[in-house]
Amino acid sequence: MDRIDPPLFFMGGIKMGRMFGYARVSSREQNLDRQIQALKKYVDEEHILTDKESGKNLNRPSYQALKGALGLRSGDTLVITSLDRLSRNKADIKQELQWFKEQNIRLKILDLPTSMVEVNEGQEWILEMIQNILIEVLASIAEQERITIKNRQREGIDAAKKKGKVFGRPKISRPDEFDEIYRLWKKGEITAVAAMKKLDLSSSTFYRMVKQHESESQHI
Repeated sequence: MDRIDPPLFFMGGIKMGRMFGYARVSSREQNLDRQIQALKKYVDEEHILTDKESGKNLNRPSYQALKGALGLRSGDTLVITSLDRLSRNKADIKQELQWFKEQNIRLKILDLPTSMVEVNEGQEWILEMIQNILIEVLASIAEQERITIKNRQREGIDAAKKKGKVFGRPKISRPDEFDEIYRLWKKGEITAVAAMKKLDLSSSTFYRMVKQHESESQHI
C-alpha cells in the first residue's frame, strides 16, 4: 500500500499538518455519499478513507490503515461527521480519543462545533474542557443507541420465532440410505466423495450429517 500523503495546510503562514477524513456506514447496502459530501468541504476527496463495517468495534480495514504507519502522524487532523463514526462503543471512543491526544492528532467532528473552533494559544484548555464534557455525553448516547438497536433486533427475532419463523440454516432430512453408506465409508469400502455422490449431498452437508450421526450414536 502506498503512503497516504495529503498536502500540508497552512493557517496564517504557519504549517499545521495534513488533513484526513473518515466516513463509515454499518453495512454494504448503506450509502456513504452524504458523509463524503460533508467532509469534502474540509478535506480533498482522495484523502477521505471509508469503511462499510459495524461500529461495534474498531476492527475496520480503512480505519486501522489510517491509524497505521501509512496514515496519521503527529500534527495531522482527522475530520469526521459525528462521533459515532469512530465507534458506537463508549469504551472504544474514550480509548481512541486518548490515542489521538497522545499522538498529537486533532480530531474535528462536524456535528460538534466546539471541535471545529480555532483558539488562541494558551486557551486550549477551555476548549478541551468543554469538549470532554460533550464527548462524554455523546459517547453515552452512541452506546445507548447501539444497545437499543441490538435489543430491538432481539425482540424482532423473538416475535418472529413465536409466529413460527425459523432462523438459521434450514434442516435437511437425512437420506434413508445414509446409515448404510456411512457404514461403507467408515469401513473404507468407498471414499467420502463416492459417499457424497451416492447420497447427492454437498461436502459441508455430508460432514454435518456425519457429525450429527456420530453424536447421536454416542448417546445410544
